[in-house]
Formats: sequence, structure tokens, C-alpha cells
Amino acid sequence: MTNLEPQLVWAFAGVLGLLALSSLIGLILKATVTKPEAQATIANLNARIGAWWIMSAIFALTLVIGRIGSLVLFGLMSLLALREYVTLLPTRRADHRTLFWAFFIFTPLQYFLIGIQWYGMFAILIPVYAFLFVPTRLAIAGDTEAFLERASTIQWGLMICVYCLSYTPALLMLKIPSYGRPAKLMLYLVLVDQLSDVLQYVWGKLLGRHKIAPVVSPNKTWEGFIGGVVTASAIGTALWWMTPFTPAVAAAVSLTITLMGFAGGLTMSAIKRDRGVKDYGTLIKGHGGILDRMDSMCFAAPIFFHIVRYFYVR
Repeated sequence: MTNLEPQLVWAFAGVLGLLALSSLIGLILKATVTKPEAQATIANLNARIGAWWIMSAIFALTLVIGRIGSLVLFGLMSLLALREYVTLLPTRRADHRTLFWAFFIFTPLQYFLIGIQWYGMFAILIPVYAFLFVPTRLAIAGDTEAFLERASTIQWGLMICVYCLSYTPALLMLKIPSYGRPAKLMLYLVLVDQLSDVLQYVWGKLLGRHKIAPVVSPNKTWEGFIGGVVTASAIGTALWWMTPFTPAVAAAVSLTITLMGFAGGLTMSAIKRDRGVKDYGTLIKGHGGILDRMDSMCFAAPIFFHIVRYFYVR
């Protein structure tokens, strides 16, 4: 067990306080609102809050047990996310051995490389070596039907579910002078990214009128997008004290996280529409599957990691 810094404790206490307040508001709304349409929205919101209690408890556990615990947690999340993704693919018999490599070789190896802090290799394992291995292994199998589509879908699954998501616990390998535990950075990323997602939903329900991409994601509106991005960026700016950033830099970084998170959510929604499903899975009540919850993080985490590493690691 590792010692927790006061800043980390206070930040997480704030998360629990926010969840407690949200739960109270949800209960009050459930008891007072009578319109059927509004009741459905409140039920969905309460389900999201309940799921967040569970996810917060899991995240708190990783903070207590340290870097290895975080790597194990996110490694399992990558495996579950990749499984959800693969279930939507029209895979063929010849793909099975390639998928075996994706699940049981490249995924654990990616997190092992982060664990031993080999940045040079973990940064290129999947986008270079796995990228070249996947079509080669498929070609060896001898099935050329829809070959390019099958290879690219497996490559994309590895990139999103494993490579991009692994950048979240990879923050723990960064050593920033006079900063303290990088777990604060991981919590900061998760807070800003997920608050943006929730706040876009809330603002969209309150004020949403103009659809951004109605075919791809019918619930995303310009009002929700602007309200959520601005509010989450403001919160990220106010939390500058738990980062190595100045308030101005925290504002710019928070905005980047929220914009990349939006891009991730919209892109992964397009895949779901292409496959004709609403959610990637049903593991998390009120949120769908792991990939439904982590889609925004998949785009935000790599950018955030490289911003911090380039400008703050010496």
C-alpha cells in the first residue's frame, strides 16, 4: 500500500461529495417529477450516478494499491473493451488465431512495457509491430475474403481498446520534478474527461435544440456540447492545484481533454451505428459497456500524456 498525498485525498473527497450531492438531487427529482418523459431521463441519470459510485470505488482502490494495481485494472478494462468491440465484428474462422495474439500477446505485453517503464517500446508496439503483424498473420491463414476490412478492423480495435486506453495508467510512469505522485494527473484526466461527458448530457437535456450529427449520435446537441465543454474546462481550470500547470495552462489542457473526449465519443458512436447497436455492452448499468464509458478517454488520454511528457518531464 502506498501513501496518499493530501492533494489526492482532497480531490477524491471532492468527487465523493459531488456524487453524494448528485445522488440526493436524483432522489428528490425521482420523488417529485411526474411527467413520464422526464421520469425516463431522471431514471437514466440515476443509473449513471449509481454506476459512477461503483467506478469511483474501483478507482479509489487503484490509488491505494498503487501503480501495479492501476496497470492490472486498465489491462482488464482493455481486454473487456476489446471483447465488446470484437463481438460486433463479422469475424471469420481464419481470424481466430490473429485475435488470440491481439488478446493474449499484444494486450498484456503493452501493459507490461508500461510496467517496466519502457516508453520507447510501449509507444510503438501496437502502431508499428502489431499493425504489421495482424495482416501478415491473416495472410498466412489463407482466407482473402474481405481481407483488408478484416485486418483494419482488428488493427483499429487494438489501437482504441488497448493502445489509446493504456495511456491513462501510463501517466504513472512520468516523473515530474517537484510535483509528487503522478496519480494526481490520472485522476485529473479522468475527472475532466468524464465530467465533460456527463455535463454535455445534462446541458443537452436542459437546453439542447440543435443536433450536431443526428444520424451518428441523436442525443448530442450544440448546446450540450458547448455547455459541457465550457463547464468541464472551467472545473479543470479550478483544479490546476492538483497538476503541474498554471491556471492558464490548465484551462488550455482542460479544453483539449474535453474536445478530444467529444471526438472519441462521436467516433465510437459512428461505429455503433454502422454495426446497428445502441451500446457496446451491458456490463455497466446506465452506461452500456466498458467501451461506452471509455470511448472519450481513448482519444483524450494519449494527447494528455504527450502534452505532459513533452513540456513537464525533464
